[in-house]
Amino acid sequence: QVQLVESGGGLVQAEASLRLSCAASGRTFSRAALGWFRQAPGTEREFVAGINRSGDSTKYASAVEGRFTISRDNAKNTVYLQMNSLKPEDTAVYYCAAKFGFTPFTDLTRGLSDYWGQGTQVIVSS
Repeated sequence: QVQLVESGGGLVQAEASLRLSCAASGRTFSRAALGWFRQAPGTEREFVAGINRSGDSTKYASAVEGRFTISRDNAKNTVYLQMNSLKPEDTAVYYCAAKFGFTPFTDLTRGLSDYWGQGTQVIVSS
């Protein structure tokens, strides 16, 4: 079992920055691919960013490429999402996700996850 707890959301103005954190406990953290998804009202949850087990490969949704950066610290069992140049369309609940298995990074970037956090709200005003 894995518990994921997000933090760092809030209300900011356009062009501001936020850093989300997700602390994990439970199964061996370093064996999981990790990612961030988001869901805006009335929409389906969508992939935002993913990072592989070792942290040397990342993938981003086109909408956030160049503005968001995902990173992980396996010693602290934490994954981060640095969000810069925020836009009103980034407003959503952001979820942390963890995927184990044989191809966890590929699976995660396709929207599959074994565990989800409870979400943290990000609101970007214009």
